[in-house]
Amino acid sequence: MHEPALRAAAFGSDPLPDPAVLRGAGAPRARLLAAIVLGAQGRYAAAAALLDVLRRVSDPLLASLAASTLAAHRRQLGGHRQARALDGEALAKAAGLESAPDPDGLDAAGARADALLGLAADNLALGRLSAARRLAARAAAEDAGWRAGVRRGWVGAEIELAAGQGAAAVPHAERAFETARARGARRHAVKSGIVLAVALRAAGAPDHRKISDGLVGKAMATAAECELLSLLWPAALVMADLRPGHAEEYRFRVAEVLHAVLRSADPCGRRIAGESPWVPAPGG
Repeated sequence: MHEPALRAAAFGSDPLPDPAVLRGAGAPRARLLAAIVLGAQGRYAAAAALLDVLRRVSDPLLASLAASTLAAHRRQLGGHRQARALDGEALAKAAGLESAPDPDGLDAAGARADALLGLAADNLALGRLSAARRLAARAAAEDAGWRAGVRRGWVGAEIELAAGQGAAAVPHAERAFETARARGARRHAVKSGIVLAVALRAAGAPDHRKISDGLVGKAMATAAECELLSLLWPAALVMADLRPGHAEEYRFRVAEVLHAVLRSADPCGRRIAGESPWVPAPGG
């Protein structure tokens, strides 16, 4: 009975559901959706408790989706090596599966796309640009729906940014942003706005400062309103670069949000964040 509300929170227009909806997630798929929502809120320990159980269920599709979701949470804390192992696990479980299509990609094609795009992001962060391109191309071959299309846009933009091709990153980021907005997926639109802002700045597009500043400002406002702490601190970090005159203010916000996130992380997540060069020290 909670699945429609959980889907709206995970993939739609209502990222901040009533807490009773999260507590009432009983069926396995509902628990997966609850874990996705909890991770978006930066409540990584609560999410991991659900996902660690779901990774071991007999349903390989659900187990794959749980593994790739946990990988995404580890990646958000800078744990790309740990995420790569989980994404590999997810891909192995989804290989050869067939299922009925799901509107949000919680199906076999979506599971493979999630795992492949996760592996692409993992390899990119570990300096394996060619591998990241190959994995992203494999993901594009899956007919996996709107959510995979948004994620392909993120990863495609990040690959081009890593290659020093800011102008080439913009179309990927624009497609992700437009798809997320057309779908009414607020959380995905927030991240897409951040990625697009970074791409526009890297491309040196006309009025890119004003445009990217507006995109990130809106992303920060939405992330704060919807308590999307996993996206709020990266948005504030980008804003510190966009507004150097106010960098100290935004970096304080980064530290404040990260402190809250790490208090709600499991021990593995805290250790990963502490060791990662991608995550600022909460007090720094």
